[in-house]
Amino acid sequence: GSGEAALEENPFYGKYRRKIQELRRSSPEVFESRMEKRSEVKKQPVGYSKQGEFVRCMEEKASPAFFAIPVYEKGLGTKTSKGGFTKDKTLDSILNVEMVKEKSAEEIKQIWNQYFSAKDTVYAVIPAEKFDLIWKRAQKCPSFLYALPRKEGYEFFVGQWSGTELHFTSLINIQTQGETAPSQLVLYHYPELQKEKGIVLMTAEMDSKFLVVHEAQCLANQVQLFYATDRSETYELVETFNHRSSDFKYMSVIAELEQSGLGRELRPGQLSDKS
Repeated sequence: GSGEAALEENPFYGKYRRKIQELRRSSPEVFESRMEKRSEVKKQPVGYSKQGEFVRCMEEKASPAFFAIPVYEKGLGTKTSKGGFTKDKTLDSILNVEMVKEKSAEEIKQIWNQYFSAKDTVYAVIPAEKFDLIWKRAQKCPSFLYALPRKEGYEFFVGQWSGTELHFTSLINIQTQGETAPSQLVLYHYPELQKEKGIVLMTAEMDSKFLVVHEAQCLANQVQLFYATDRSETYELVETFNHRSSDFKYMSVIAELEQSGLGRELRPGQLSDKS
């Protein structure tokens, strides 16, 4: 039908073709229902997927020194659990908190950055004041639409907060799979050291079939752009998306992204072949 034709015109349809066709074969009534609701989804805040509920368990084992995460020893995207992300990924499962209690914030920052710089992932050390602002705003506005520059233009991703985890999945993924749309990127924020050391640690897991590290980093940078901004016009986009969805305009996100300069190396026409 016309709805399916419009869907196939999406430049990112090919990446999700297999999952869409599987849904069409296994549950045609569900597929038809999703297509009928697709136009409605475009008009609503689309962060309803409750993606945190689809985070899957992975075994974690302890190892010596400051860090203890064999999950990262192979690099992201090489986990045996298909599409799985670590459930309840605590700071203790990553960092030996007892061993760093006597260290300064700067020393902890150096340890964190040095360790993850050798890993194929996204990471950061966020100042406590900045995270306070992000967290306060996330309580009021738990979801937002982000634009990721691609060769074909821009692909939209929905970011949905679930506790201190921020789950991302593409808009087309939500439109075709609804509440079963799996996360493709999860940012884990750890405020355990916030009061004592004045820092919040962050790292991530991602589905490497859909995102590479520099693309995930672009999405992570946009969280600070939209949630930690001092510019009222920028944060107003987040408020509009959550509370006045009929007034929300997708192109406003792209305009803000272009103005900020984020993702400049990802801009269409300036991408490498491996992107």
